[in-house]
Amino acid sequence: MKQVILGTAGHIDHGKTSLIKALTGIDTDRLKEEKLRGITIELGFAHLELPNGDRLGIVDVPGHERFVKHMVAGATGMDLVALVIAADEGVMPQTREHMEICQLLRVKKGLVVLTKTDLVDDPDWIEMVQEDVAQFLKGTFLEGAPIVRVSAVKGEGIEELKQELTKLVATVEPRSSDGPFRLSVDRVFTMRGFGTVVTGTSTSGKLHIGDPVMIYPPGHKTKVRGLQVHSLEVEEVLPGQRTAINLQGIERAIIQRGDVVATPGSLVATHMIDVYLELLRSAPRPLKHRAKVRFHTGTAEHLGTVILLDREELPAGESAFIQIRLDQAVAALRGDRFVLRSYSPVQTIGGGTILHPLPRKHKGQEKREAAVALKTLLAGEETDIILWHIFDSGWTGLSESELQVRANVSPKFLEKTLQRFISQKQVILYDKENRRLLHPDSLDQLKQAILEHLAEYHRRFPLKNGMPKEELSAQLPRPVDVKLYNFVLRHLAEQGLVTQEMEWVRLTSHKVDLTKEEKVIREKIEKAFLDGGLQPPFFKDVAEKLPGTPRQHQDVLQWMLSQGILVKTKEDLYFHIAALNDLQSRLTAFLKEKGEISTPQFKEMTQVSRKYTIPLLEYFDTQKVTIRIGDVRKLRESKAGSGS
Repeated sequence: MKQVILGTAGHIDHGKTSLIKALTGIDTDRLKEEKLRGITIELGFAHLELPNGDRLGIVDVPGHERFVKHMVAGATGMDLVALVIAADEGVMPQTREHMEICQLLRVKKGLVVLTKTDLVDDPDWIEMVQEDVAQFLKGTFLEGAPIVRVSAVKGEGIEELKQELTKLVATVEPRSSDGPFRLSVDRVFTMRGFGTVVTGTSTSGKLHIGDPVMIYPPGHKTKVRGLQVHSLEVEEVLPGQRTAINLQGIERAIIQRGDVVATPGSLVATHMIDVYLELLRSAPRPLKHRAKVRFHTGTAEHLGTVILLDREELPAGESAFIQIRLDQAVAALRGDRFVLRSYSPVQTIGGGTILHPLPRKHKGQEKREAAVALKTLLAGEETDIILWHIFDSGWTGLSESELQVRANVSPKFLEKTLQRFISQKQVILYDKENRRLLHPDSLDQLKQAILEHLAEYHRRFPLKNGMPKEELSAQLPRPVDVKLYNFVLRHLAEQGLVTQEMEWVRLTSHKVDLTKEEKVIREKIEKAFLDGGLQPPFFKDVAEKLPGTPRQHQDVLQWMLSQGILVKTKEDLYFHIAALNDLQSRLTAFLKEKGEISTPQFKEMTQVSRKYTIPLLEYFDTQKVTIRIGDVRKLRESKAGSGS
């Protein structure tokens, strides 16, 4: 059985609610104020079993200009529209505005119902109104659509209308149930004994009793306690159904119209969206950069600021790529339709397609570049859009789940496409555990940045064997994920371009060669520390007598440390390796014979003061030659057993 949603549209008091009651027997005006004033204020809902067994969900929208925002909410999820026009009045202001909204939301099919025919005695008048309506619909999706004359009071035309609706329903393509569940909330209420209930039209995916769901944008997690479709309890909800969801353990006060009930992780709250805007010809004035607007998508309405990307103002009847910065967060996906209404006076001025639900903030020269790039998201194939988002993520990369939210394609299609892209190396899977992806161009840019920084480091410090990995990472122009950074370094090492040694990395081509002047400095430093033995001088004292510059002195010192010629035991205290090796031999022999050594005994062995003995003892501890036990040192077992 096919499930299709029909929405009404039309001017106030043109008989939308009476028409639905004549069709279904259901009065959609449920509020006391609606009964008293005789007008529809809130959305109303009904359903109709068609002659062929298909079920039609019907959304009754307000016609009054003050409640157009409710009409926009009701138009969300429409498959078909019934444009209701009173035969005694014809096309009126809200007829036009409602029709523009349906066009902007890309409602594709529908029909026209000429109501209140019982109030018109002159057949020629009805013919004239019908001709005016046909003229009004030229160039719209309802051009050539059936026009059915109806009197809700007398019941005339109701059966003919049902037949036309049956034909239309047969032409509606069933919605795919692939992907996450999503429903924009149009009503929230509490039922005694059941708790919080939300209603709306399911737009994608399936939902079952017991399923976890999340309320977006606030991010509240809850569970499905019960489901109804057209007041009947069901176990499963499919796309395109008028649905009531009983939510478990959540307060009614924290959910509002405009929120979205969806599969956890399938959406992200955002305050910025990139869109393609079509400004209506009927817009009263050009849309200016940074204009305040009312933004409608799904059942949500929020204030926002328009950022024109490639101009200062957009004339009526033209289109452009824009960014909308919202005062409150929304949860939307690529491909969702939206409507813009002016801030004051409130009037529908345009609408279009959401292209990017999570863009970066465009400013300066980047705005024009963004406008060009967004053409791919508007007109590209789904494979192009997937690649675009991976490329746009730059060095940050994207996880598959993040890509799913941005691209909004079928999960099965995304999985299949990524398998092909990865095998063809059009996409790099750099983190298999978290399924993170990178564009090859971003990989090349990152590799080039690393090579350039290493080359610059070697130029500045020619005597250093390499650059600390952490320092190299910090020097890159943008932060890089640790797994990606290590992936790139491995990639460069496999290509033979860099060499990694412990926590150091260098260009493979980098060779340390001392200049003639540096060789002289090295000889003088080495002699000073060889002569000093276990009572070496402080380096600052040695440096005062060296030729060359302080920078050269430090470079040669660091080179000698990297080569193991000198060993640093504490700040500004260096020993020649020959002196340390000789002392280690004597210390090892002593410990093998005596078993342990105290600090005074070690001081006697070295014949040096405490300022040298303590750093030396600690050095042998760190080198795992000795181990401290209380006030004495003993030979570590590995050293004792090795015979060294």
